[in-house]
Amino acid sequence: MTGSLAVVGLGPGAPDLLTDSARAALDRAQDLVGYVPYVARVPERPGLVRHASDNRVEVDRARHALELAASGRHVAVVSGGDPGVFAMAAAVFEALERGDPAWRALDITVEPGITAMLAAAARLGAPLGGDFCALSLSDNLKPWEILTARLEAVLRADLVVALYNPISSARPWQLGAALDLAAGIRAADTPVVFARAVWRLDEAIRVMTLSEARDAPADMATLVLIGASATRLIPRGPGQRPFVYTPRSVGAS
Repeated sequence: MTGSLAVVGLGPGAPDLLTDSARAALDRAQDLVGYVPYVARVPERPGLVRHASDNRVEVDRARHALELAASGRHVAVVSGGDPGVFAMAAAVFEALERGDPAWRALDITVEPGITAMLAAAARLGAPLGGDFCALSLSDNLKPWEILTARLEAVLRADLVVALYNPISSARPWQLGAALDLAAGIRAADTPVVFARAVWRLDEAIRVMTLSEARDAPADMATLVLIGASATRLIPRGPGQRPFVYTPRSVGAS
């Protein structure tokens, strides 16, 4: 087959945080496939055909991209952050496994990007300096009971927890339920971070305690970080956000 498919991570949104290899894959592409706001991040240019779609059709989108590549086109499937973290890479390989066996001969690559928890951590200091876990609060693809069981397990294991997809108009209660679960396991003064649109013009980052977090506003552009027992704040000057870090060693004083 002469076509190709690259699954490209666009990073957090700042153009200078897009990797050179991701930019080269976008420059090569004849077709751009992805969720509407991610497709909109890529500048228009002659010869680039855009295929934007809704956020609940990931496997259909992946199948369409594979069909385009199989027809001889050079295709880029775009995701925000890293395509392998709750994003399009898994959907592409799911469609590949279930689809036309001939697709397996395609040139398929994954171009990594900076995922939201790493972008937020860089703004804060080093909250992921110790052991950590990432969970998606969306129950579109897994039952809520499984999600909460996993969340309880990592909270009891005393890991820093990064919560992706924390809330939406269709499920406005789930973040509150997750924070209530955390409040029953972690101390009330545990640091919690709400990091929205990190590295973009509308960036908003708030550091608070777990006891304050229950009523904090959030949306799908927000990443929520719940600290571990060792996570610390380093106060700074007036009006400055504290640094947040988690020591690498267990039992550090």
